[in-house]
Amino acid sequence: MEDQSDIDEALAALGGVLAAIGPAAVAVSGGVDSMTLATLAHRRAPGRTAMFHATSPAVPPEASARVRALAQTEGWSLTVVDTGEFADPTYRANPVNRCYHCKTNLYGAIRPLTKAQMLSGANTDDLGEYRPGLDAAREHGVRHPYVEAGIGKATVRGIARRLGLGAIAELPAAPCLSSRIETGIGIEAAMLAQVHAAERYVGGLLRPGTVRCRVRAGGVVIELDAQSLGALDDGARAEIEASVARLFQGRPVSIAPYRVGSAFLTDTASTNAATAG
Repeated sequence: MEDQSDIDEALAALGGVLAAIGPAAVAVSGGVDSMTLATLAHRRAPGRTAMFHATSPAVPPEASARVRALAQTEGWSLTVVDTGEFADPTYRANPVNRCYHCKTNLYGAIRPLTKAQMLSGANTDDLGEYRPGLDAAREHGVRHPYVEAGIGKATVRGIARRLGLGAIAELPAAPCLSSRIETGIGIEAAMLAQVHAAERYVGGLLRPGTVRCRVRAGGVVIELDAQSLGALDDGARAEIEASVARLFQGRPVSIAPYRVGSAFLTDTASTNAATAG
């Protein structure tokens, strides 16, 4: 059970950070972190808070639908932008620092639309991972209120529950679809649509806690959480492999345990940090 006094302290600290920031432009991805931050910031100062949501082939449609639905419920000022990263050949080449190029395009698209301080939903847990997007944020003067208030992911979820955000508080981690593509394999919109379709199919069939469709040089890998993988029988395994292979025009398909950021590759074996995905 959550310690409600801890949530009270976190809310007080976060409120103090937001009050000091003043007018804010929140980049809202559709995940629990940014949606919770946007909700709190808007409820505290609706006239000084605007939300910006990026759409692209890398953003699952259900994430955009969540943002639009909450914007309507909460009365947000929401601007939906096409950040244009798919016109950026460096981003599409999928280098190790792909997220840097994604966030550079995102913040570069938002900046001309507002004079307010740009905010992200990064929390303290993100600081322990390789997050090149944080470099882009620093270059664009973006602030991270959760980090400034010393708040991690579990506390964000507690704040979301306190704000009455219901199912949003329980959303699993859902990074962009490009995170499923192995580093160095070029990113194409059609490939991301295949990835999304495969995850939706497996999710509907098994109702797993976590499912990721990874595109690798050697084929396609469906990753499942330990409980779902352990319950998978031979028939379901064969059905998944055959159905996903059809989605990917016959590429070999395998099933493996879920590993955070497993499509992210570096040039050195000693690197132990990966982007979440």
